[in-house]
Amino acid sequence: MKNIPVSALIGLFFTALYFLAAIFAPLLAPYGMAEVVGDVWEPSSAEFLLGTDNIGRDLLTRMIYGGRTTIFIATMATVISFTTGSILGIFAAVSGGWIDQCLSRFVDLIMSIPTLIFALVVLSVTPVTVPMLILVMGLLDSTRVYRLARAVAVDIEVMDFVEAARLRGERTAWIIFREILPNALSPLVAEMGLRFIFMVLFVSTLSFLGLGVQPPEADWGGIVKENKDGIVYGIPAALIPAFAIATLAISVNLVADWVLNRTTSLKGGRG
Repeated sequence: MKNIPVSALIGLFFTALYFLAAIFAPLLAPYGMAEVVGDVWEPSSAEFLLGTDNIGRDLLTRMIYGGRTTIFIATMATVISFTTGSILGIFAAVSGGWIDQCLSRFVDLIMSIPTLIFALVVLSVTPVTVPMLILVMGLLDSTRVYRLARAVAVDIEVMDFVEAARLRGERTAWIIFREILPNALSPLVAEMGLRFIFMVLFVSTLSFLGLGVQPPEADWGGIVKENKDGIVYGIPAALIPAFAIATLAISVNLVADWVLNRTTSLKGGRG
């Protein structure tokens, strides 16, 4: 712990706090997620610590459940993104030739279309469900991970221990999972934190635009949308989830920066 900088400790604390709140949401939330318990936009009180929202639901409860939904979707989309992007990127680097060219040009084509516009088009013609959100977000973001994984794998692929594995007659799958991937984990893990932040912002943006998590389910972007009209009257209900999104993004970024700073140059072998 003494070797961890203060900024990383702060990031770890708040990141853990948000994740624990998401995991234990049913135990922490004082009311039901969609339960109307008071008047519209009541101020903070002993009964409603953060006040109520635009139809009288407890805002603290909505925030807790909204954090659970936002973090779950962002986490699962990040897992899909990294699983798909890293495996395909390393596979392209190892295979080379026409396989590398076809995969890379297809990724370039997908990346040429703005991600938000692509997602809005897809979600406008498909059922907007949580699994669909996760799948669309994960696959669209996997193109960024593909580029990183391929770039890292190209550098590792020419090293002596990979050549030795080829001379031993090892299969492509062995080379990918036993030789290249372990040596590529450091930059990929550091990038994972940054992609998770993007996923949080992505799902919040989709919900704010009406094509994300659908009511009465709660997520932070949706809570901002529901309460945005209150800002005109000086009611801070929409600013609370915006603050939560910002603090989670900053916290994860602090942790990701720490991991990135600890990333050393690529190893010459597995040892």
